[in-house]
Amino acid sequence: MEVNTTAAASAGPIGLAAENQTHKHHHSHSQPYSHHHHHGIFPSKSVLIIIISTISVMILLAIIFIILMLRRVVKSTKNNGNIYKESSIMNNTSSRFIAQTTVAFNSSPDVKGGCLQGGNSGRSIRTPIVTAASRYKGVQVFSYKELEEATDGFSEANVIGHGGFGVVYRGVLRDGTEAAIKMLQREGRQGERSFRVEVDLLSRLHTPYLVELLGYCADQHHRLLIFECMPNGTLQHHLHSTNKHQPLDWGTRLRIALDCAKALEFLHEHAIPSVIHRDFKCTNVLLDQNFHAKVSDFGLAKMGSDKINGQISTRVLGTTGYLAPEYASTGKLTTKSDVYSYGVVLLELLTGRVPVDTKRPPGEHVLVSWALPRLTNREKVLEMVDPALQGKFSKRDLIQIAAIAAMCVQPEAEYRPLMTDVVPSLTPLVKNSCSSGSSRFQNHITSPRY
Repeated sequence: MEVNTTAAASAGPIGLAAENQTHKHHHSHSQPYSHHHHHGIFPSKSVLIIIISTISVMILLAIIFIILMLRRVVKSTKNNGNIYKESSIMNNTSSRFIAQTTVAFNSSPDVKGGCLQGGNSGRSIRTPIVTAASRYKGVQVFSYKELEEATDGFSEANVIGHGGFGVVYRGVLRDGTEAAIKMLQREGRQGERSFRVEVDLLSRLHTPYLVELLGYCADQHHRLLIFECMPNGTLQHHLHSTNKHQPLDWGTRLRIALDCAKALEFLHEHAIPSVIHRDFKCTNVLLDQNFHAKVSDFGLAKMGSDKINGQISTRVLGTTGYLAPEYASTGKLTTKSDVYSYGVVLLELLTGRVPVDTKRPPGEHVLVSWALPRLTNREKVLEMVDPALQGKFSKRDLIQIAAIAAMCVQPEAEYRPLMTDVVPSLTPLVKNSCSSGSSRFQNHITSPRY
């Protein structure tokens, strides 16, 4: 025991020294580590401060940029009067189609704040109804008071026509422009729909072969359309009126037929989507001072279908005698329905007869039924010609016109031509008629009166 104690005692100082040495050695290693650890904290904080500062500066710059952009937008809106530019314009040699816009009738010129009085007096117009396309040919918004002044209080003396949806007045606008002002009779939804359709379509569709819309009025419950004035009235008046006037000569009839064909060709082929007039007839063909024809009255028009057959189903509307058989019986509407109506008008130009005439002898009441079997017989075609022409026409042209009419009024829609086929067929006839003049009528053919 003593030996062990002594050994332990003798070893104690050595062990303590060794332990102290070990502790010192450990301490010497721990000091640098601790020193290095404290130095690593400060760079991390510095980086964090820099990142926060950078983000703050970026946010501040973004706020400033947004404020500047908002100011720029507000300034631009004030300068432009909230009128947007056209999204696309399709140019054609004789026609233009302006991309579709939406016409919203939310307020009237005199009543609500979003709509100020408009007109041709040079005042600025700011209204949600005016669309981008409206600026193409000056389609404007008129107040009811302006139109009342233009027509002398809608005087009976200024009435120039009656349509299916209203009365047409002759009027003079404040800038001196003579116009035809159509006051629509708002009977149910159809009258309102017709008004909207006409404004929308004629604001977007521009060609020399469609009547030009100068403006419109949606003042309170009033709905009026303002068109360019067509001094020579309707084709109906010149073909079927009992009033004494000079009958249309053969060359004029050919030009009218070509103008109408180009109008329908434009609607069917160049408008996107295609437009089906649905009520093409003599009363909707207007003549200017030079007897150039323009198609009017788009109240019943429908947009064509994108389907392969282009067929749409709709309620049967239109005028008896002009309705295509398949449309009248099933309500299936296509561009070929317009082709049939065009064929009926062509027969009217050719014969001078109305589509339905119960005063005629039995078998001759319906123009198409009477004419179709005769159109392919040259001898009978000569007997069909309007007596008012007094034989002053080209026999060769007559036969070609009869052939075109026969194709257009075929009972089966698939056998009717497209208007793109009709136009090139008529064009050389019109050119020959214009170039030959009166010499073309030296060989007169007497037509019987009936």
